[in-house]
Amino acid sequence: MRWPALARKTHKWLALLVAIQAVFWTLSGLYMTAVHIDIIHGDRLVKAPPSVPIDMTGLVEPAHLAHLAPGLLAARLERQLGEPVYVVETESGKALFDARTGAKLSPLTEAQARARARALFAEDGGIVSAELLTKAPLEVQTRPMPLWRVEFEGAWRPTFYISPFTGELVSRRHDLWRTFDFVWMFHIMDYDDRQDVNNPLIRVFTWMAVATAATGGWLLIYSFRRKRRVRKAAA
Repeated sequence: MRWPALARKTHKWLALLVAIQAVFWTLSGLYMTAVHIDIIHGDRLVKAPPSVPIDMTGLVEPAHLAHLAPGLLAARLERQLGEPVYVVETESGKALFDARTGAKLSPLTEAQARARARALFAEDGGIVSAELLTKAPLEVQTRPMPLWRVEFEGAWRPTFYISPFTGELVSRRHDLWRTFDFVWMFHIMDYDDRQDVNNPLIRVFTWMAVATAATGGWLLIYSFRRKRRVRKAAA
């Protein structure tokens, strides 16, 4: 087979494969630019924390907190459900304590997780379901388990993930985010965990695009040379 014919055939099939992926890149990019990133993050679903100061009267002293939580590394005082609590980190993990009585509140029960999620939710929809997950779903695959998954009524299925150990909102998800995550998978060509933006597949397609451009350039140069030869022959 002559070199021009080989280059033409290679260019044609490479261009077809790259063009198919280019369609996915374009469509996914359109979605990611059309829907504002703040909407994707779901910030509007979460109430702003109250700026009411905590009354320090009668709270458990930090020195006593070390006896309640052996191996204490750090502690943070905050308000949850209108009451002061200590979120502590120990050598064995995190825990939640009532800041007035010293009673350990974690791990949260389903009723407590529902109440915590409801207090954080900024919209009016009721709770559809609550489930304690021990295996991470794809949408929170990097978060440590277990987590309470609390789903609400309303547009786009808003979902909160609550830590059973601290009562903290670990993540929030909704269908617009899930769609974003799905098209992101096509955009970066990571069909496994949707996180590796430098995976082997996208590198292969990058070099295929380079080869397509190179063979196209070679054919373009060849076409000019051929025209010059034809003109000289005619003269």
